[in-house]
Amino acid sequence: MTDTFRPAARLEGLAVSEILRIGARAKALADAGHPVIVLGAGEPDFDTPLHVKAAGVAAIEGGDTKYTALDGTPALKAAICAKLQRENGLTYTPAEVTVAAGAKQIIYNAMMATLDAGDEVIIPTPYWTTYSAIVKIAGGVPVLIPCDDSVGFKLQPAALAAAITPKTRWLMLNTPSNPTGAAYDAAELQALIDVLKTAPQVWLMTDEIYEHITYDGFKCVSPVAVDSAIRPRCLIVNGVSKAYAMTGWRIGYGAGPAALIKAMAVVQSQATSNPASMAQAAAVAALNGPQDEVAARAASFAARRDLVVQRLNAIDGITCRQPEGAFYAFASCAGLIGARTPSGDVLASDRDFCSWLLESSYVATVPGAAFGLQPYFRISYATAMAELEEALDRIAAACSTLTRA
Repeated sequence: MTDTFRPAARLEGLAVSEILRIGARAKALADAGHPVIVLGAGEPDFDTPLHVKAAGVAAIEGGDTKYTALDGTPALKAAICAKLQRENGLTYTPAEVTVAAGAKQIIYNAMMATLDAGDEVIIPTPYWTTYSAIVKIAGGVPVLIPCDDSVGFKLQPAALAAAITPKTRWLMLNTPSNPTGAAYDAAELQALIDVLKTAPQVWLMTDEIYEHITYDGFKCVSPVAVDSAIRPRCLIVNGVSKAYAMTGWRIGYGAGPAALIKAMAVVQSQATSNPASMAQAAAVAALNGPQDEVAARAASFAARRDLVVQRLNAIDGITCRQPEGAFYAFASCAGLIGARTPSGDVLASDRDFCSWLLESSYVATVPGAAFGLQPYFRISYATAMAELEEALDRIAAACSTLTRA
């Protein structure tokens, strides 16, 4: 016997999200009295719509506080099926739909239900950090394909084809993307599907959580709507967190082949069982209710995007591609790597750059290294316009003090 803690081997190389660690440091600085502006959060700054909150309250007051069906109430599954038909032109049955405590759990359930040790999952990079972590925990091997701003942060068909091996089990796509905001149009999706048609062992997971936050007339389309041939091996992942500002309600959902959904239910049955009953009732109201606020909020995000991208591109040493969706700007700081700060420190990486901004200017951003691609940094513009203006003023002022290599 020993009193030394030994973590499971599956956790080797994994840690708490770097975004959370940056947030903790920002909070410590704020608690110490510094005027910190946090541009790292991946959640809307809007409140949950009133009619959605009312539905949650009504569920509690009406006694809807018991266990529900394992992976979603009939009412919520019906609302999801109706949403997929109404907004995406897709017909799914309740047996092809699953509900969990957030889209993250949907992805976790899918990987745990399908991956054996050594199975490979292709992930275009930069990527939401959870993707690779879940694959590793499930015993799989993340295969990261760098997709920088020269290709619009999008996976190219030739790169996909080159990455596929007999061990490849999944391709993960996120459109619009966190952290880049890049989104695939129908032609781009079709080109990737054509590659997958040559590899029938590879399934497609498409994370569409930001589908309603798009700009300049761009409309998201699901791969299944582009080419129905991929439907028998495609899992659509979505949820109510981003479009309806319901991050804390923890409701995500997936739609896919019934056999996959059944296997995912087995995983969930031994982990969390059903999502919270009142949160499911609120999600029904969100999906079935008026959608005006969703479009209005997307328009607000568009104005913020325009401000952030314009201001970042005006800073010498920083370049930023204009995203099609989500609420993130993923900017290159390559022109500042090697620069020296007023205190004499050299910015050797994007992590150095972001740490310096936080410690010297009290602006919290996230380095591209956290998402698998350097030298970039992510700004979340899901915050008030006045705060964005102030943060960008500070970033510009700080960068003007750097001495270039």
